[in-house]
Amino acid sequence: MLDHFRRYAPLLLFAGAVLAPLVSPNDYVTGVMVRICLYALLALGLNIVVGFAGLLDIGYVAFFGIGSYVYAFLASPHFGLHLPFALVMAIVTLVAAFSGVLIGAPTLRLRGDYLAIVTLGFGEISYICLVILDRPINITGGPSGLIQIDPPSLFGFVVERNIHYYYLFLATLVAVLVASIRLRDSRIGWAWQAIREDELAAEAMGVNTTVSKLQAFAIGATFAGFAGGLLASWQRSVFPDNFLFQESINILAMVILGGMGNVFGVILGAAVVVALPEIFRDLSIYRLLAFGGLLMVLMIFRPQGLLPARWPRTAPAETDAPPAGVARRTAGD
Repeated sequence: MLDHFRRYAPLLLFAGAVLAPLVSPNDYVTGVMVRICLYALLALGLNIVVGFAGLLDIGYVAFFGIGSYVYAFLASPHFGLHLPFALVMAIVTLVAAFSGVLIGAPTLRLRGDYLAIVTLGFGEISYICLVILDRPINITGGPSGLIQIDPPSLFGFVVERNIHYYYLFLATLVAVLVASIRLRDSRIGWAWQAIREDELAAEAMGVNTTVSKLQAFAIGATFAGFAGGLLASWQRSVFPDNFLFQESINILAMVILGGMGNVFGVILGAAVVVALPEIFRDLSIYRLLAFGGLLMVLMIFRPQGLLPARWPRTAPAETDAPPAGVARRTAGD
């Protein structure tokens, strides 16, 4: 019975997610569900870097901001550009991936706290650039941000209401979820697992740690940049304060709370972190205190997260070789 439940649970959850806005009591609740989908996208991206590859990135919000501002540059009156939504998102994805490689390349030899400090610096530099690049040439709009951003338009249908955005974000979330599962179970996923467990041992066994790390940074940044483009299209505006260091901590909390390495766990973590402050809203100024206390209790009794990751202990089906051997064959990919 339990096996049947585990098998069909994702389908039941997906059906519930599809029907949720139809029974939503008001548009505000629908907006909260949109935010849950958005932060679940970000959590899945950070899970690639932190959960799969074991690289502590606390400047992750920088890629989120890059995606948002690139979308704003290409689909707003700021530069007089109003490119089609699909083309803008394709450009956002490429720029975000390049940014991930750009920050990943100088940090390949760093580990642990040193890597965290460098990524923190990258996040703060990105935020400062967004604030000050309004003079002598107005690029980012400075503290005032950019407004009047074009909404998504798909096949002539303009996305304007929260319920429309919800289904757009949900469809993107499902696609990213499937991609994350495929990556986790692929040979590069085994290489990431080897790096996460012991980087020196993985390198000694033939894992190309340089390529694997860059792939993790690039893919994680791609997910964050895409989510940033969706945020800009939803808010119809972007501001530097949308991408403070606190956002990186919130996303990291979602990954840790849900269970690092578990794709369904990080989605659950995003839902908890976004929804709980709204549930406690009636407590006014004490709601964040109650929220923080509940998170402490959860981490005391569930230190590995709500849904701890369970990596398979055998090699992928296409080979009988151990994980290190799988990674060795893909070292040059």
